[in-house]
Amino acid sequence: MATTFFGFALADSMFRGDCVIRRRVLSVEEVRARAGEFTPCLNPSHLATIDAMRQRYGIDVAIPETPPRVSLAAGDSVVVMGVRGLPRLTDRHEYTEEEIAQATFSFSEYVVVS
Repeated sequence: MATTFFGFALADSMFRGDCVIRRRVLSVEEVRARAGEFTPCLNPSHLATIDAMRQRYGIDVAIPETPPRVSLAAGDSVVVMGVRGLPRLTDRHEYTEEEIAQATFSFSEYVVVS
């Protein structure tokens, strides 16, 4: 059975050997509808960004205590949320509503074809 992970970034180590990858942009609605099927590979230190996604789009993805090691085989995929415009949090632990409203969020799915 194929696994769909959800995270904030891709890493070369996620892919096993040589493979073909298909990327497609997802709408917020598609991500929201599929959120329950995701295996989260989120880092608990990114709670503020995850909360921003929840606030802005109502997408709820669990945060594991320890993110799983991702190893994608044919049929597996990872949905990546890209965020632009949120400042680094150095002296606080959450974003303001204004910061969240001004940020740009995008979602893409990377599927290992073969």
